[in-house]
Amino acid sequence: MLNKVLVVDDEQLLAENLQGYLQAQALEVRIAHDGAQGIAEADDFAPDVMVFDYRLPDMEGFQLLDAVRQNRKCHFVLITGHPTAEVCERARQLGVSHILFKPFPLAELARAVLDLLGRQREPKAGVSTCEGFVERRQSRTESFPLQLYDGSWVLADRRKSTSATKAPDDEQLLTGE
Repeated sequence: MLNKVLVVDDEQLLAENLQGYLQAQALEVRIAHDGAQGIAEADDFAPDVMVFDYRLPDMEGFQLLDAVRQNRKCHFVLITGHPTAEVCERARQLGVSHILFKPFPLAELARAVLDLLGRQREPKAGVSTCEGFVERRQSRTESFPLQLYDGSWVLADRRKSTSATKAPDDEQLLTGE
C-alpha cells in the first residue's frame, strides 16, 4: 500500500509538478487548489502527510491545518513564499514538521515527506558523499517531466540542457578544477 500525500496549493502548475515528483517517489498523491477542497480531500483521501501553502484563496493555511487536524491525524509540511518569523513561529506552535520556502528544490520536499513517513533514502553502501553526489548526478533514472508556465514540458534534469555554453561537469565542481 502506498503512503498518501495531499498537496494543497492554489498555483495549479506548481501543485501538478509537486504531484508528479512525489508520485515518482512511490507515493499516492492528490492535489487541491483551495482550503475548502483541501478539507474535503483530507476527509475523503485520509493522507499520511499534507503539504500545504500558507496563502490560499479562501483561507489561511493554518485554518486548513486546524480543520484537517480535527478529523484526521497526519503530518504537515508548510510551503510558503512568505518566510516571516511570525509564520515560522506559528507553524512550530501548531506542530508543522517541516517548512519549505518557495522556491525550494523538489528533492527537499521529497526528503521532508519521506522523513515523516519513515522512508528515508539510504545512500548506497561503500559510496562516499562526493562519489555518491557524482553518481546521483550522472544517473538519468531520477529525471521527470515538469510543466512550464507556457504549457511546454521539460525534464527536470539540468544535464540535458541544450545550451551553447558547456557547464562544468560534477567532478570539476567537486575538485575545483
